[in-house]
Amino acid sequence: MSAPVSEIRNLGPAMEAAFARAGIDSAEALRALGADAAYGRLLEAGERPHFIAYYALVLGLQGRPWTDLGDDEKARLRARFDALKLRARPDRPPGLESALDALGVIPRR
Repeated sequence: MSAPVSEIRNLGPAMEAAFARAGIDSAEALRALGADAAYGRLLEAGERPHFIAYYALVLGLQGRPWTDLGDDEKARLRARFDALKLRARPDRPPGLESALDALGVIPRR
């Protein structure tokens, strides 16, 4: 029997449901993919990018609380996160979606 995604530290029912929609239905499958590939699958499945969710996933897979993040590591993770977003939506330059969203141009899902 496989373990639920929510067994991984920092991941709860909402993330478990999001990963299920992306075709990742177990903690073992998530661990096998790794944080970047799994988060990329979330984005490809239409989930809205959220930096805190990304770094909570990265730290959770390391067995660390999501609050255990220093400034240097946060900057490195932000660069990885931005690259993942760009790969998932190459038609949108970095920062464009958040700028359009702030202006109310992008409808909320």
